[in-house]
Amino acid sequence: MRQQAARERSAQDRIADSITGFTGSMTFVALHAALFGGWILINLGLVPMVQPFDTSFVVLAMLASVEAIFLSTFVLISQNRMMVETDKRAELDLQISLLAEHEVSQAVALLDAIADRIGAKHGPHAAIEEAKQDVNPLAIMDTIEDEERKRNTEIA
Repeated sequence: MRQQAARERSAQDRIADSITGFTGSMTFVALHAALFGGWILINLGLVPMVQPFDTSFVVLAMLASVEAIFLSTFVLISQNRMMVETDKRAELDLQISLLAEHEVSQAVALLDAIADRIGAKHGPHAAIEEAKQDVNPLAIMDTIEDEERKRNTEIA
């Protein structure tokens, strides 16, 4: 799935991911340290034979601000794409878990029926009866949300 998602990325997403990958590297940090450091040293008059050109550092501040706007946009584009992929994987995980739970419930019911058929005595077990029941995802979500509301009420 990951390889297919990587292949199916749009040109925009590939560009955003490439830029985000580069900006998250030590090469990017070193490049900026050299460029901004050089800019600052030149404009403080600390580099001989090079005339200062931005003594108030307004141009540097403007360039850094514009760069930050674009870089944050590229990061958000990459994060949004990754969030969509994460949601798809979470949905797949949920479906697999529900299917596995259903299959386990069916297996427990079958084993209980076999035990009854061959006369194996195991007595009434509430846990076995509960295990034979399919899970209701909506009921579980309601329980989770109720617990979260209780925690939020206790915190407030």
